[in-house]
Amino acid sequence: MSPQVARSIETEIETARLRLRPWREEDLNPYARMCADPEVMRYLPGTLTREESMRQIERFVRHWEEHGFGLWAVEGKAGGEFIGFVGLMRQDDWPVGEHKVEVGWRLDRRSWGNGFATEGAVASLRYGFDRLKLPRIISICDPRNTASRRVMEKAGLTFRGEARWRGYDDVWYAADCRDWLNADG
Repeated sequence: MSPQVARSIETEIETARLRLRPWREEDLNPYARMCADPEVMRYLPGTLTREESMRQIERFVRHWEEHGFGLWAVEGKAGGEFIGFVGLMRQDDWPVGEHKVEVGWRLDRRSWGNGFATEGAVASLRYGFDRLKLPRIISICDPRNTASRRVMEKAGLTFRGEARWRGYDDVWYAADCRDWLNADG
C-alpha cells in the first residue's frame, strides 16, 4: 500500500468513541493479526495470511479511489489503537436487486461487545444516505452470525431475505434512505 494513496483519502468521521479514518501503513500488522484469528474469521471463508491481508487493504484503498467511498480503518478515540474496519463497499456481483452498496465491519475480538460495530455502522449509513445520497444500503452475512445480525438490526436495517452469493448461503438486510432518516429523527 502506497502512503500517497492512503493520504489521498481525506474523508474522516468521528463518532462518540471512534475515529473512522484512511488506512495507514502501520495498520497492516494489527489488521493481519485480526484476520489470522479464527474466531474473528469464523463466518468468513477462512483466515488470511499477512500477504492476503495486505492485498485486501490495497483493495480497500483502491475502492476509495474508484468510488469515492469505502471501508475506513477504525481506531478507538480513547487510546488511538487500531480496532478494525467499518464502512461502505460496492458488491457488484450481489445477485439480489439493483442496490449493491453494503455496509460492513470487522473488528478485533478485543473490541467486541462494546457497541463499536453498531456505532460505526450507523455513522457509515448516515454518510451513505446524507453524503452519497444512496437510496438503499444493504448488509450481508452468514445466517449463523447472530452478532452481525444484531448489529444490522440495531443500526436500523431490516431483514429482507436469503440469497446464495459467492458459493455461500447468506442473509441480507437493508435500510432505505427515507425510512432510515425518518426513524433516526
